[in-house]
Amino acid sequence: MDTMKRLLEVMAALRDPDTGCPWDVEQDFRSIAPYTIEEAYEVNEAIARGDMAALRDELGDLLLQVVFHARMAEEAGQFDFAGVTAAIVDKLVRRHPHVFGTERVTGAREQQDAWEALKARERGDRGVLDGVAIALPALVRATKLGRRAAAVGFDWPDIDGARAKVHEELAEFEATAPADQDARESELGDLLFAVANLARHAGIDPEAALRRANGKFESRFALVEEAVRRSGRPWESYDVPALEAYWQAAKVELDAR
Repeated sequence: MDTMKRLLEVMAALRDPDTGCPWDVEQDFRSIAPYTIEEAYEVNEAIARGDMAALRDELGDLLLQVVFHARMAEEAGQFDFAGVTAAIVDKLVRRHPHVFGTERVTGAREQQDAWEALKARERGDRGVLDGVAIALPALVRATKLGRRAAAVGFDWPDIDGARAKVHEELAEFEATAPADQDARESELGDLLFAVANLARHAGIDPEAALRRANGKFESRFALVEEAVRRSGRPWESYDVPALEAYWQAAKVELDAR
């Protein structure tokens, strides 16, 4: 608690209009928001690498973002850091009646269902999809929209329906005229949304799956690039089959590691 108090004091000093840091003083919610998002991604990256030292540091950077926003809100007379922590404590207790109350759940899935039901009651008369942040990465938002709709029964009963929807949307994309770029974009969006729902039914985080695929592509392409460099030939001298052969060799090499 002493270190938390010190952090709040440091933030207040940085924001002091007379003696603080000019950069910190001139910031507002909008200018800081991109840094908040960036720090959250860096936390995720540290977790993906299994780097606990980096995770400690990145969590500190993310905590700084919370303190920064809370300080600006306090200056505006809206709320302070204590209000932020009080609100999340209240929410956690309210949404875990099986821990802090008398209700009982039999497992994580039942708890997830109960959590969504509690959130729905808290939304009251608001729409089922209200409050799913527009600023979320599109794939993350697609998953949350699908989960919200599923919570009120608007969903396939099993993964087979989600899989069939992917095939349906792929067929519709392929049926669009190549020159009709607007229609192709629309149908591709439907396909990606269907894939997000398939991932949800499979119990897979599509954002994590895509990050993993990105990493595999980068690692394999680096080996292809290395092979091209060793050959002494320029990229444009290679045809697709030759590059595919390098790609397959890269897959075999990485799989053997």
